Amino acid sequence: MSEEHNKPADATVEPTEAATQTPNQAADQAAAPDAASGEDRVAKLEAEVAGLKDQLLRAMAETENTRRRAQRDREDASKYAVSSFAKELVSVADNLRRALEAVPAEGREQDEMLKGLAVGVEATERQLFAAFDRAGIKKIDPTGEPFDPNFHQVMFEIENTGKAAGTVVQVLQPGYTIHGRLLREAMVGVAKGGGETGGQHVDTKA
Repeated sequence: MSEEHNKPADATVEPTEAATQTPNQAADQAAAPDAASGEDRVAKLEAEVAGLKDQLLRAMAETENTRRRAQRDREDASKYAVSSFAKELVSVADNLRRALEAVPAEGREQDEMLKGLAVGVEATERQLFAAFDRAGIKKIDPTGEPFDPNFHQVMFEIENTGKAAGTVVQVLQPGYTIHGRLLREAMVGVAKGGGETGGQHVDTKA
């Protein structure tokens, strides 16, 4: 008897998984790895774009900061370039004031020539201070103010002034600032203590 007749009548052959797939399902499975790799590439590209954008923003911010610093440097150079020259001019202002203080009031009234000279010196002083004002140069006359080591230099202390210790009671030489920056300290004498409101210790070496 042949083998064909020995097979059971109800025996069936199971189809394989590949055989049971439709053409569309097989195509989808074949495309799945490509889709996954494509998504990975997109994610990497998006990360690279985000990184480059961050670098660009940082570079732009640094450029702007550099520009602002350069602008401030130019402005400072413009403001303070004349500091050395200004120091020479404040000495001229000192001498003009000394000349005026050397002329007694009665002398101006009695001597027309002396009076005319004093008037001319006063006019010169006014013009000089007008030029100072245009250049941002301000005079420091701290009489009656508390001692400030940032702008004042103590030359001596005076007792029994009736002022709080550390109060400026005498200005030997006025100080000057240029655009708020110290140009020359004011030389002052301050109250030593025993004032009406008590006081503070002042280091005369400041």
